[in-house]
Amino acid sequence: MGISPAESGSPEKEQQAAGVGILLQIMMLVLSFVLGHVLRRHKFYYLPEASASLLIGLIVGGLANISNTETSIRAWFNFHEEFFFLFLLPPIIFQSGFSLSAKPFFSNFGAIVTFAILGTFIASVVTGVLVYIGGRMYLMYGLPFVECLMFGALISATDPVTVLSIFQELGTDTNLYALVFGESVLNDAMAISLYRTMSIVRKHASSAQNFFMVIFRFLETFVGSMSAGVGVGFVSALLFKYAGLDVDNLQNLECFLFVLFPYFSYMLAEGLGLSGIVSILFTAIVMKHYSYSNLSENSQQFVSDFFHLISSLAETVEKSKMVGGAIGTERRK
Repeated sequence: MGISPAESGSPEKEQQAAGVGILLQIMMLVLSFVLGHVLRRHKFYYLPEASASLLIGLIVGGLANISNTETSIRAWFNFHEEFFFLFLLPPIIFQSGFSLSAKPFFSNFGAIVTFAILGTFIASVVTGVLVYIGGRMYLMYGLPFVECLMFGALISATDPVTVLSIFQELGTDTNLYALVFGESVLNDAMAISLYRTMSIVRKHASSAQNFFMVIFRFLETFVGSMSAGVGVGFVSALLFKYAGLDVDNLQNLECFLFVLFPYFSYMLAEGLGLSGIVSILFTAIVMKHYSYSNLSENSQQFVSDFFHLISSLAETVEKSKMVGGAIGTERRK
């Protein structure tokens, strides 16, 4: 399936279908944010914000599936992998690293790394082995061993957004918050790196028999991505420290460059065949502690609000469109 949302037809019809599709998605976003605000205001914990977004996507996708909506309009609800990895995921990961509280995070860094890296690796391998055994015993659909490991890597990534929001409401201990938050961020990066490593191994059947090659490719991906992210972060710190951009007539340029550096880090890693997720995560951590302090006061306020806004939008679009697209396109199958 191509990534173009509109099927062949007249340009007028395609433009009309695009307008209707985008309008429906904007309505989903508005409903998600309003419903999330109402739930927070009334402290209704039985339906978390993330679940509310999923529920809205479920309802809209179901209506699109049972209605006579044109295929060209329903196609705008498709969840495209390229759109997710290039536009939605980078701001989410950057905001996660950018908003980390330094003291509790680094004081618990050993435990966070142990849970995130070693724990995720063990969970991925155990899950993959169990899925492989289940397939061999005809308890589920049988998959090759490497693909079972790929599934294990995907399913081991956790999303603690709801848990962390409840932690904030209840005023949970900062160390516990840092452990859960830091582990979840590195957990996602680790899972994606492991998945891509398994994907590389799957394409080269001879390497799939060599366990040490799997470990080497993972370390190559993870360490290389981390190095690229840290390098870009330090380059940005040097630029903002010595370029003299913190003056009134250059604040727009200052903000513009600060927003571009994370995407530069992400695309650099992707272009080198590494993990952009790991790269942008460490870029966020370095830029928060070394680049952010070199910005002017107005620019600091702007970039904080900007990344908070864009990450919230990306998370809401991700949850609602992922479910709505899966259900809304089921009819086409």
